[in-house]
Amino acid sequence: MSKVSAVETREAPVVHGRIGLPTASALYIAAVLGTGILVLPGLGVDAAGPGSILAVAIVLVLSIPLAATFAALAGRYPDGGGVATFVRLALGDTAARATGYLFLFGVGFGAPVVAALGGEYLTTALGLDRTWVAAIGIGFLVASLVLNLFGLRVSGAVQLGLSGLLVAVVIAVIASAAPAVHAANFTPFLPHGWAGVGLAVSLFVWAFAGGEAITHIAHEFRNPRRTIAWATAIGMTVVGVAYLSLQLVTVGVFGSAGSPGQAPLIDLVAINWPAIGPALIGGIATIIVLGVLNAYVPAFANLAASLGRDRHLPRWFAVGSEAGVVPRRAIALVAALNLGYAAVFFGFGFELQTFILIHTASMVSLYFMGMIAAVRLLRRWSIGWWMAVVSVVLTGALLVLAWDHLLVPLVLAAVAVLVTVIRRFRARP
Repeated sequence: MSKVSAVETREAPVVHGRIGLPTASALYIAAVLGTGILVLPGLGVDAAGPGSILAVAIVLVLSIPLAATFAALAGRYPDGGGVATFVRLALGDTAARATGYLFLFGVGFGAPVVAALGGEYLTTALGLDRTWVAAIGIGFLVASLVLNLFGLRVSGAVQLGLSGLLVAVVIAVIASAAPAVHAANFTPFLPHGWAGVGLAVSLFVWAFAGGEAITHIAHEFRNPRRTIAWATAIGMTVVGVAYLSLQLVTVGVFGSAGSPGQAPLIDLVAINWPAIGPALIGGIATIIVLGVLNAYVPAFANLAASLGRDRHLPRWFAVGSEAGVVPRRAIALVAALNLGYAAVFFGFGFELQTFILIHTASMVSLYFMGMIAAVRLLRRWSIGWWMAVVSVVLTGALLVLAWDHLLVPLVLAAVAVLVTVIRRFRARP
């Protein structure tokens, strides 16, 4: 038996989860499709014009081997630590600590973005002054945290309905705006050159990120290997079709000038449904935001609990790291982080793109670490292993693309290394 096979046999725990395929698929769709549909079609057009369609296609293709690799890993090693657990098994504690910090503290920059998007859409739909955006956004964060205090079975049941509505609103928006598409709006195809496409690719990483969040709740699934594989296939199909269709419609309707307002979905629907469209989208946007936060809060909480269990955070947070137990102490930490980041975001008036790029840079760094771990853990020459090899190359290219936004990931990695140095120094006689 090879070294990797021995690790797989020894480390894979016995899991007695209760979450089935419908709820798992709903969580995956919410985590990946999520709030990106509220803003990324417009940001993509601003960055690359019609070339943003190409950017969506590129990121979709890049995400397929990545999603398949995460599904393979999560099915074999279902644990609340998610990617940090995979990295610990393959690369050791310091790398695992860095990976955990990247997700908890780096990817967490996306929380105020999600909240702000919900605030933007709701204030626009209700005709409120934009000063209400911060209050409404923080309200979304608080609601998701409270919901997850009741456990994944309750929040998962809610998610099933939320994801159904999420898919329905995408179909409604595309159907309502499609008659207003004009072929002339697709030229010139690259008004900002390939540099614009590169920026759009960096932005659309947000669109297809999220599959790693499911790895942190894999231990809550029945038959994780089968459930995660099918949930990934269903989720990626839905997300890919949704984003490509939305980008085609957005470009076809508005051209390189992009959406005239802060809420592109409302602008699309208002073309043919001016009376009820904005209010309808505002209400659905509320459901979308709650759905995304409801998918990510348990992922962050399970990770924090596992980091406490593995002594990368104070052990006080470890309570609830096992399947079936609500990690309420870890949720308290997630609450402090989410609300703290939101206070900074709203208090200093940061632009959405700033936090999105920090989030995506942290996400790409996390992916790169996870794919290196996958190459070491998965059976050599298997389909999963080849997917991991391809993903290492692809995520490495994305890291190069995001080089000027890597400050936060580098700081978090340095902190992880510093913790190791301090521990070894203290352990010396």
